[in-house]
Amino acid sequence: MKDVTIDNITDAVLRSLDGTADPRLKEVLGVMVRKLHEAAVEVSLSHAEWEELVGFLYRTGAASNEQRNEFILMSDLLGLSTLVDMIASANAPDASERSVLGPFYIPNAPMLPVGGDLILDNEGDRVVALGRVTSTAGEPIAGALLEFWQNAANGQYSNVDPEQDDNNLRCRMLSDADGCYSLSTIRPIAYEVPDDATGGEFIRATGRHCWRPAHLHVRVHAEGYEDLVTEVFNTLDQYIEEDATFGVRSSLAIPFNRTPTDAERSQFAHVAEPFHMVDFDYVLQPLNAGD
Repeated sequence: MKDVTIDNITDAVLRSLDGTADPRLKEVLGVMVRKLHEAAVEVSLSHAEWEELVGFLYRTGAASNEQRNEFILMSDLLGLSTLVDMIASANAPDASERSVLGPFYIPNAPMLPVGGDLILDNEGDRVVALGRVTSTAGEPIAGALLEFWQNAANGQYSNVDPEQDDNNLRCRMLSDADGCYSLSTIRPIAYEVPDDATGGEFIRATGRHCWRPAHLHVRVHAEGYEDLVTEVFNTLDQYIEEDATFGVRSSLAIPFNRTPTDAERSQFAHVAEPFHMVDFDYVLQPLNAGD
C-alpha cells in the first residue's frame, strides 16, 4: 500500500493480519494494534518519545534472565498482572482468588513432606502455615502439588541474594489424603521490589514507592483442576493498603499472628517457641466447569 496516511494506517496494519491462522491470536493482535495506534494519536507521540519507549523495552529485556524477569515486574507495577488475575478469578468465583506470580518464582524447588520445615537457620519470627486444598464443592483434594516461596528476614528472595542458598525458603509439597498441608517457616516481611532497572525507572518517574506488604507466594496444581497462582498477605503489615503491584485482595489477607493451641504446640513441637499460626485454605476450580 503506497498511499499510507495517518487516517488509514491502522486499517492497513489490521488487514496485514488477515492471514493469521489462529483466530484468538488474530483477535488479540487486532485489539492491541488498534489500542496502540489510538494511544499514539491521542498523545501525539513524538519520535523522541517513541525512541525512549523502544529503549525502555530494550533495557527491560537486557535486565531479564532466567532468575529475574523485568517484564513481569513491569506488568505488576502497571497493574496488568493483577487485571489478568481478576479476569481469571471472575470466571471462577467460587475458587480462591488469584494474585501475581511475581518475578521471583523458580520451578522445581525441593520437595518437603507435610509438616516439613523451611526455617533452618533463617532469622525471623517463626510461623506455621497450614490448611487444606479443596474443590469448589468442598471436597478435599489429595496429592495436590503446592509450591511455596517467600523472602528472607533481609527482605530479599533467594534468586536475587547471593548470600542465600538458591532454594532458601522455597519448597514443593503434596497435600495428604485429607487435602491438608502444613509447614514451618518464618514470617515474610514487607520489601521493596527491585529498583535497579526499568522497574525503578518507572517508579521514580511516577513518584511512587515500590513497597509490597508481607506475603507468602503459593502455586497449586492438581489433576482435573485449574492451576492456582496466588498470595497470602499479612493484614498487620503497614503496606497492606498500598501494594506497589496491586496484588492484595481482602479474601487473601489474614493476620499472621494466631496463637497455637496446646494440640498444635504438641503437633509442631519441633518448632521453637514462640511461633504463630497462619491458616489458609486453597479452593480449586474443576477444569471446564464454566463450559
